[in-house]
Amino acid sequence: MNLKVVVDDEMYTLNVPDEIVHESGDFFDEMDRDMDTGRQMGREWVARPDIEDRIRIVGDKLLSALERENHDVGRMMAAYILNRAPAIDTLLLDTTGEIGNTEIRYRSL
Repeated sequence: MNLKVVVDDEMYTLNVPDEIVHESGDFFDEMDRDMDTGRQMGREWVARPDIEDRIRIVGDKLLSALERENHDVGRMMAAYILNRAPAIDTLLLDTTGEIGNTEIRYRSL
């Protein structure tokens, strides 16, 4: 599966093997349990992140993985996004530290 990610003016197409997207449910469930306790999103504390908040939080981790060239973590973060929100086409990742400014674009039906 593919996920398009925009960082500043650069677009990346991340190709994530289907088996990782579909067979890593236990890992993704653990990520969700961790986020269930709330998260700091930039300057704002979000006590109960909804699915789009979670996508933005994980998108921020994906951004860090891309910056560090940590392909394994990046692949798992992209797989989480594709697993939890398969209709997502593109993430425009915020690079200023305001996670809530990350834009999520969905595929047209």
